[in-house]
Amino acid sequence: MDNWRVLDFTSFSGQLHYKRGQLVVNPDHGDCSMVPLADVGTILLGLHVGVAPAVLHQLAAFDVITLICDWNGVPSGAMTAWIDHSRVGARHKAQFDMSVPRRKNAWGRIIQAKVSGQAANLKALGHRDWEHLADMVKLVRSGDPHNIEGSAAGYYWRRLFEGKFSRKPRYGDNRNAMLDYGYSVLRGFGIRAVTSAGLAASIGVFHRGRGNAFNLVDDLIEPFRPAVDYVVASTSPEMTVNHPSVKHRLVAACTQAFQPGLSVSASLTDLAQQFGIYAEGGNDRLLVPSWKGPIDIPQHFEVAA
Repeated sequence: MDNWRVLDFTSFSGQLHYKRGQLVVNPDHGDCSMVPLADVGTILLGLHVGVAPAVLHQLAAFDVITLICDWNGVPSGAMTAWIDHSRVGARHKAQFDMSVPRRKNAWGRIIQAKVSGQAANLKALGHRDWEHLADMVKLVRSGDPHNIEGSAAGYYWRRLFEGKFSRKPRYGDNRNAMLDYGYSVLRGFGIRAVTSAGLAASIGVFHRGRGNAFNLVDDLIEPFRPAVDYVVASTSPEMTVNHPSVKHRLVAACTQAFQPGLSVSASLTDLAQQFGIYAEGGNDRLLVPSWKGPIDIPQHFEVAA
């Protein structure tokens, strides 16, 4: 199981340099440290980080997903490497030409896995009515024409946080900020998975935002969101996302085991590869893994002070 490290520099003030395969971290106040880039999967850069183009080049060379974050630590852009793939042209064309029934079938299976994972969270947290959500999985049809995803979400969020809660933009709740941060890290792993599979990240099966360069990423990470939700539900709503321990837990949620022998990152990579084969007609069904509940959450995360 891979254990990519995630480096968070959203609250960091100082300079980053490169030296012989190492990222040199030089804070404005404090001692320098070094991190092997071969171990890093994702890096989050804040507004007070000095980074030379030569460092960005090395991040791309080591296939590190670089997320550029705003003042609140929320990613507003991303830098990815231009990865060679033997079938990149064929896969882009296959994505563009994919029939509507195949798109709908893929989306239905993604939603089945997502709702199943949500039910697993309610069960793990001791909610007796988790079975109702599990039964909703059986109602999902190709393309989810009856929007079971939306109905399940309303049911899920009310019970997960045991009270009034909304995922609507600008809803003032610490838990929303935690979810946004965790999902952003998850999205970073998704970008890496999709690009490494030679897929066009902007061509989704359901998400079709004209200004979204990562529609397919947002499709494929849906079944993995419950892994982040569980950690947020297990964290006091009085805590804030800026607390280092909260960030540790949220990123650890994205690096834990998702299925036997595979971490979240590795499972996402496998799903992206399977989707590439599916898009080209190599298989009839997209096999989508679902979250079964928490296992041991490892620590492969550092917050730069």
